[in-house]
Amino acid sequence: MTDSNALQGKHIVLGISGGIAAFKAPALVRLLTGMGAEVQVVMSTNAHHFVTATTLQAVSGRPVRESLWDEAAEAAMGHIELARWADLILIAPASADCMAELAAGGAGELLTTICLATTAPVAVAPAMNQAMYGHPATQRNLTSLNQLGYKLLGPASGDQACGDDGPGRMLEPEELASTCVTLLNDQTATTSSCAGLQVMITAGPTAEAIDPVRFISNHSSGRQGLALAEAAANRGAQVTLIAGPGVAASTAVHKRIDVTSALDMHAAVHAHLDACDMFIGVAAVADYRPANAAEQKMKRSGEAGAGLTLELVENPDIIASVAALESRPLLVGFAAETHKPLEYAREKRIRKGLDAIVLNDVSDPSIGFNETHNAATLIWAEGEVELPRQSKQALADQLFEHLLAIFATQLVVT
Repeated sequence: MTDSNALQGKHIVLGISGGIAAFKAPALVRLLTGMGAEVQVVMSTNAHHFVTATTLQAVSGRPVRESLWDEAAEAAMGHIELARWADLILIAPASADCMAELAAGGAGELLTTICLATTAPVAVAPAMNQAMYGHPATQRNLTSLNQLGYKLLGPASGDQACGDDGPGRMLEPEELASTCVTLLNDQTATTSSCAGLQVMITAGPTAEAIDPVRFISNHSSGRQGLALAEAAANRGAQVTLIAGPGVAASTAVHKRIDVTSALDMHAAVHAHLDACDMFIGVAAVADYRPANAAEQKMKRSGEAGAGLTLELVENPDIIASVAALESRPLLVGFAAETHKPLEYAREKRIRKGLDAIVLNDVSDPSIGFNETHNAATLIWAEGEVELPRQSKQALADQLFEHLLAIFATQLVVT
């Protein structure tokens, strides 16, 4: 994933709040220390119900801190020393209660006190039931944390310990460790690196109605587009996200517009394209839609072996329509290919008039649609770069850095 010296000499405070995802904390500590970081674990009061301090001390090599009333540590104002020691504070898992306390500026525990006292970046990895995550109070707290400068990492969507399915899963330890590398070692990933840059990103699938119940769609989760939106926003860009059905929530973006069909997405893109500097079309837009969607649910004919014939018409090509504009932003497309991927992606970039294209070889079942990891090849007029399999967030960070360089080159040429 990342080399063993990627975090050499870095000081990371790993905060663990009370949630079932805390069982992943020892693996995360092992990954961070394996990259050379010194990790100081700080546990909330409720974290002890899910993971033991003994285990965390064994994998970190440091006594676990857990209380503001530790006489030995606080004799020297230990919470302030920890706040100064940290190069990064990562809270994983961050429960709904922990995030509420952070958003309110509370300092009732050692962990929240350190967050108030530090000047280091603070990253938060939410983990909770999908209904709790979607509650307006939690979403308000996420917005507040984003405005306060906290880095929001995830959550992912999927099966949950309670049996529900949806957004609220903590990102996997490998993905969190990769993001720590980005936050600490990539000096260009600062909030001033592209302040004022206007970026529009499309993400997820579209759903084309057959009737009020059925539709044509694809397997896109929107994770890669969402990760790119967060990578851009974390660097200070003003991000407009046009999201298809099922794309998880994110508070990092400046503006989010939810759409359903390709026609909806086409209209939303052109309605909000003014002053856009960079357009990244990540969405897996349906090429075709039913010519005439039925107004009522279509019933079976009742005849054995009877089939159904649908007449399909072509949807508008969104990215090509942006390319056709007289004054247009830097244009980046995505190509999901299964056969002769490089050949088709190179041809697609030229045919559609794109500045760059990102190739995903979706014939590989370990990457791409509905996976947490991805690999890609970025192709532009002056070159190509292959980006190996890694978390989608880490890949997004690398991709966006390359796109910023291409954008800067275009400005110089212009």
